[in-house]
Amino acid sequence: MNPDEKQDCECAPPQARSTPTGGRDRSVEESDVENPEASRMKRAAAKHLIERYYHQLTEGCGNEACTNEFCASCPGFRRMDNNAAAVKALELYKINAKLCDPHPSKKGTSSAYLENSAKGVHHNSACSDRTMSRKELPSAREDFKDLNYLTEEKVNEILEICGETGDYSPLIRVIGRVFSSAEGLVQSFRKTKQHTKEELKSLQAKDEDKDEDEKENAACSAAAMEEDSEASSSRIGEGASQGDNNVQKLGLDEVSVDIEAVRRVYSKLLANEKIEAAFLNALVYLSPNVECDLTYHNVYSRDPNYLNLFVIVMENSNLHSPEYLEIALPLFCKALSKLPLAALAKLARLWSKYSAEQIRRMMETFQQLITYKVISNEFNSRNLVNDDDAVVAATKCLKIVYYANILGGELDIDHNEEEDDKPIPESSELTLQELLGEERRNKKGPRVDPLETELGVKTIDCRRPLIPFEEFVNEPLNDVLEMDKDYTFFKVETENKFSFMTCPFVLNAVTKNLGLYYDNRIRMYSERRITVLYSLVQGQQLNPYLRLKVRRDHIIDDALVRLEMIAMENPADLKKQLYVEFEGEQGVDEGGVSKEFFQLVVEEIFNPDIGMFTYDETTKLFWFNPSSFENEGQFTLIGIVLGLAIYNNCILDVHFPMVVYRKLLGKKGTFRDLADSHPVLHQSLKELLEYEGNVEEDMMITFQISQTDLFGNPLMYNLRENGDRIPVTNENRKEFVALYAEYMLNKTVEKQFKAFRRGFHMVTNESPLKYLFRPEEIELLICGSRNLDFQALEETTEYDGGYNRDSRIIRDFWETVHSFGEEQKRLFLQFTTGTDRAPVGGLGKLKMIIAKNGPDTDRLPTSHTCFNVLLLPEYSSKEKLRERLLKAITYAKGFGML
Repeated sequence: MNPDEKQDCECAPPQARSTPTGGRDRSVEESDVENPEASRMKRAAAKHLIERYYHQLTEGCGNEACTNEFCASCPGFRRMDNNAAAVKALELYKINAKLCDPHPSKKGTSSAYLENSAKGVHHNSACSDRTMSRKELPSAREDFKDLNYLTEEKVNEILEICGETGDYSPLIRVIGRVFSSAEGLVQSFRKTKQHTKEELKSLQAKDEDKDEDEKENAACSAAAMEEDSEASSSRIGEGASQGDNNVQKLGLDEVSVDIEAVRRVYSKLLANEKIEAAFLNALVYLSPNVECDLTYHNVYSRDPNYLNLFVIVMENSNLHSPEYLEIALPLFCKALSKLPLAALAKLARLWSKYSAEQIRRMMETFQQLITYKVISNEFNSRNLVNDDDAVVAATKCLKIVYYANILGGELDIDHNEEEDDKPIPESSELTLQELLGEERRNKKGPRVDPLETELGVKTIDCRRPLIPFEEFVNEPLNDVLEMDKDYTFFKVETENKFSFMTCPFVLNAVTKNLGLYYDNRIRMYSERRITVLYSLVQGQQLNPYLRLKVRRDHIIDDALVRLEMIAMENPADLKKQLYVEFEGEQGVDEGGVSKEFFQLVVEEIFNPDIGMFTYDETTKLFWFNPSSFENEGQFTLIGIVLGLAIYNNCILDVHFPMVVYRKLLGKKGTFRDLADSHPVLHQSLKELLEYEGNVEEDMMITFQISQTDLFGNPLMYNLRENGDRIPVTNENRKEFVALYAEYMLNKTVEKQFKAFRRGFHMVTNESPLKYLFRPEEIELLICGSRNLDFQALEETTEYDGGYNRDSRIIRDFWETVHSFGEEQKRLFLQFTTGTDRAPVGGLGKLKMIIAKNGPDTDRLPTSHTCFNVLLLPEYSSKEKLRERLLKAITYAKGFGML
């Protein structure tokens, strides 16, 4: 048997269908030239015989009493795998071994095959006679043996043939062969190439003298030649030039695969369980080879069409089914995560064109794998979820979908706040740090995700994603994540250890807040250590804490003057741990004194009588007063206070519109933000945009607007030069609305907000705050949760000193607290924890302790707000408990030693 006959055999691996040089055997070529018809017939006959031997070895003839030792139906036959059967079939062909006739039970498939095998020698090809009936067509096995890649038309053709015979095994084998081969999959389902005018003219000149039959034969020959050449020359690494030529004509978010055709094919094939199993098995075989290609062979840079493979596989809508979750999908995710950055960005751009339903399907596929692996394993501090390859790979893949979700949503890339003119001053201890070999970490601020940089888009740029951000959070993963270990991996940035903080979209606000807490604490300890070293070198005593000693009646003057001095002299001191002392009070600040300090400062600052902020009665929100008499330094100090609250893990009772938090993260306010901050104005402008009549004639407004100052005097402002002479029309009303919003949210408060933001960044500039949190989450971080779920608080409360959950007084206590009104509940929280807001994650995350404080007495309950401890005497009755508790929470103010 010549080499070509071996190549035609089904048992030969798809990768070995060409000679080592990529061409055909020279002796065969010469014989073909001398007598091509005889040679072709010879090859066809040999091929059919080998195929019959192969199926006899793998499937048998169907006769249970068969005596042929080379038949799988023989009782004494020893089963073999497909590769062994392929080798054996070649040997049997060479010795002309016995062939069984198909048993009547197999006549439905094998008889047709035998009949067509005999006929196959007398037919030129499938293209020779298009008018043949379906019965006269060669068998599916004969036609599709050499099929190395698929098109929609070819799949439909095979499907039709298999449907008529009732035997889908040829289609299953083709899918198994193509979908298990990276080379075959890359070449499959290509878009139709558009010919240039010159090519069309050339083709037209060549075809003018040919009749229809000749044209058809030439097309068939060309198709066969093209298939042979692609199967060899487009091998990974060797066919790079062909791939490159195609990619040069594609855009940043385009691929050469026909995605709609792939979807139609999947919709037809996935309904058949046997065919679906072929996809599953092929993916298991394909993925390790793809991972190896990407890891060691740099295959994508040589053939960017390699991306087609991932596009095709991800269109399989059954990837999230249980059969894939165990082996196939984890292997595929590992391969997908090995793609280079440019390829990941291209996938994100491509998928961003998909519908929300398609994005959600892909998101759920990766989420389901993460959840499945988390639930089916026992992760703890010794067995970290960070070490699970499947969870890590699925999270990396989920990041691609996350950015596709952002790109496909409503983006606002243009409206960015200008950077501060002056850089935030560094610590004066920098020289000492260098002398001691201490490099200040993250000098340039928090990291930026490489994929985000490659795509040129940030999470903050997305006004509304295709699907909500919350759907990307995986709660089971958050439950098993050891955040202290994960934070360490995040800071060290080793290649061996993966940190989920690099994919913050999968973490909930509670988990991210814990990561931020670790970062703040470590920075505090670092500043304390540097201070100690500094004092040793300089020989002078320095304070390792940020100490504020304030008078309760002059809290603003004392605090802001002290903070102003620190901000000017050594801003690095702001990163030390805050330690507040109220003059004349004995309270030791372990957190609780700071909480009350912040609350009192906020109450004073946001007092409308001071005039730094205006208060909207309808929205219950504060906004910067553009007419404030306070200087910029005062607003800088307010920003410092806000930053210190986050840095020291304190919750503030501030009420800003969401646009403030967006502006803190670097985005300007736009028309959409007016709905939150200036709802009446937003509604008026919205009606202007939707007005169906003639705006110019009916409304008679210009590009000049009027505002009132602090004293009620009208102020005129031109949104454009000579705005009082420019009427607002149907054509320019969008511009008018945009300029109006720009003026109200940005220009009027530009000086005040810049100073405010500068103070905020003095504390948080080195923090991963901007990297981890979205504006909504920063509001939650600063203000806490507004939902007070006391049922959750009861479930998580612990007891000490002799009390337990079933103690009489504890039952009376919770019945009393649950009967309180909203204001009384807030007073209780303020008395017990130092703040009337729930922490991030709700009251269930608040670890409160109720401890016994002696027998029945007339003393009031007391608390350690630093540690959320309530000291409760064992009152004799429920009525006395209620009376004593209400008095304690109503008149609580100040700190004293017990």
